[in-house]
Amino acid sequence: MAGMNNINERYFILTYGCQMNVFDSEVISGHLEGMGFMPAENEEEADVLVINTCAVRKKAEDKVLSKLGKLKFLKEQKSTMTIVLWGCMAQQENIAKRVRERYGFIDLVGGTHSLGRFPELLEKARVSRRVVVDIDTVGEREDLPIRRGHSFKAWIPISYGCNNYCTYCIVPHVRGPEKSRPPQSIIDEVKALAANGYKEITLLGQNVNSYGKDLKEEVDFADLLKSLDSLDGLVHIRYMTSHPRDFNEKVIRTIQEGEKICEHFHLPIQSGSDKVLKLMNRGYTREYYLELIHNIKGIMDNFSITSDFIVGFPGEEEKDFEDTIDLMKEVEFDAAYTFIYSPREGTEALKMDGQIEPDVKKKRILTLNQIQGNISLEKNRQLLGTKQEVLVEGRSKTNPEKYTGRTRTNKIVHFFSNENLLGMLVNVKIIEAKSWTLTGEYK
Repeated sequence: MAGMNNINERYFILTYGCQMNVFDSEVISGHLEGMGFMPAENEEEADVLVINTCAVRKKAEDKVLSKLGKLKFLKEQKSTMTIVLWGCMAQQENIAKRVRERYGFIDLVGGTHSLGRFPELLEKARVSRRVVVDIDTVGEREDLPIRRGHSFKAWIPISYGCNNYCTYCIVPHVRGPEKSRPPQSIIDEVKALAANGYKEITLLGQNVNSYGKDLKEEVDFADLLKSLDSLDGLVHIRYMTSHPRDFNEKVIRTIQEGEKICEHFHLPIQSGSDKVLKLMNRGYTREYYLELIHNIKGIMDNFSITSDFIVGFPGEEEKDFEDTIDLMKEVEFDAAYTFIYSPREGTEALKMDGQIEPDVKKKRILTLNQIQGNISLEKNRQLLGTKQEVLVEGRSKTNPEKYTGRTRTNKIVHFFSNENLLGMLVNVKIIEAKSWTLTGEYK
């Protein structure tokens, strides 16, 4: 590898989107440091600038395109800089074509399957006079170098891609079909992390619950959780994202019986209307979802349930929206992430009749947010006066004098301390509750 040529050269990565993108950026960092590059403090200082993109919503793409417009000036000031557009957005053929036409200063366009080829692509881009494009749909992801962003918590992909083809979602088109990693490969990786002092792992997949369906060996997500729960050293096991259709009682009981598996269920419902769920191709009904929630509440004691909602999906009438509100009130989610439907090129929903007017979408999301905000506040108030186990993740972004961390049920807690508590597990007394955060008292 041409690593020695790059001594004293620096890199900077801008990451947009989900946790899988954060993990991919850690792999790109691993590649770059293996090639001799050092991290830069900011993009201006970088010799290699990577923009790792997201394509889930138009807003995410617009942010990247806006950023590219600004980077043109930076490239003019520093012509030796190599600019890389990477990830889900870059994987789309129409975007890759548009980048070539409009943003001629970009040196490399690489898709989600090109991660293993990053070093050779970068070396090629640094000597080529034309933009290097690699948006092939195959590529190796095992045994790649990684520079992790934390010393005590880590992302661990257990599967890549998705087979669900929800009608609004671009992910299966840019990440490809679902492919589970061998269980022993995951277990070995987690063992090595625990031996190096890592306390928390988060298992990643577009749909973690369908893990193992494509493997020859008889193993499912619950089996994997059980194996990891028995490993020494770890204190927390988290996972995301779950598809309600594949979430079964075996998983619930595994979490309930486990020692390290966090009691947080993130189950994106998307809509409370059977009609809209069918149009979305979600693969379950409102009744099925409510039965799943009923099972969790019947088996678990201390836990939290969060969800995702999309408002303004094509064909969503006022009655459908009322169904969503009713479900939200019935379940009483601890928190919910709400999104306005975003049309995506290449998806079925784009061609559907009954597209909703922007002002109607906006009104609906404000209504939903207000209802959920009140429910979340009430849920959090129930924790006042209780002691909560918190893994300290760092300083608060809004107040550097405070630490921030998450409870086992994934609630964010801010608290004061003069001690160095980074990466430590502490007990904090909850003294103030807001809709989205808690304030605690340490000692």
